[in-house]
Amino acid sequence: MVKDSTAENPGQSVSPTQAILIHLICGVGLAVGFSVAHNVYFINLVSDPSHTLRLIWVIESPFVILLYSFFRQNPEKCSYLKAVIRGVLALPVGALVNALGAIALGAPVGSQYFQRTINWSLLMSLFTFVPPASVFGSSSEDWRRIFANTKPKGSLDYMICLPAHGAVVGAWFGAWPMPLDWERPWQEWPICVTYGAVAGYLVAMVASLVLILIQGGQQHPKSE
Repeated sequence: MVKDSTAENPGQSVSPTQAILIHLICGVGLAVGFSVAHNVYFINLVSDPSHTLRLIWVIESPFVILLYSFFRQNPEKCSYLKAVIRGVLALPVGALVNALGAIALGAPVGSQYFQRTINWSLLMSLFTFVPPASVFGSSSEDWRRIFANTKPKGSLDYMICLPAHGAVVGAWFGAWPMPLDWERPWQEWPICVTYGAVAGYLVAMVASLVLILIQGGQQHPKSE
């Protein structure tokens, strides 16, 4: 039997319970990152954005990479280790894309912002690039369906597509206060952008779970 790359196979299917668990663990990973920065190093995004962002993405990355690699496409051809390696390699690649996109949209450039931009981009890569890389690898059809056409077809697609878009949209809204002449410390790059991205990511997680539950409810009557 030939399996369609866009259909959910046993290696890709995600039950509502699994989706809740994965999103919950990823959310806890973010909370742990913020907590370690605040309670162990006594810093936050305002006082030390670069170090705080580094702590967050370093703590969050194992959660995202290891969890999404379980749901890799074609598991009979792609081992778990290979999926993990794909996620690890996607982290810097996605960071480069996010950094270039941010700079193109007006992010400040300069030596004083270099570390901030790198660490922010690595966190954004975890939100946007790493999950699809761990699951789909280099499948252009799947990447195009999720990001170019924005047409998720199953529970796993929703889990990848919505949080990624939520993080980007949240970061964009978070950037709005930056040019305003309020002279507040949190207006510095990329503090409010990070808060916006994290908020958008978490809200989109919840939205994806709602859609997965609705989809599951619609499929059960059909199966009967």
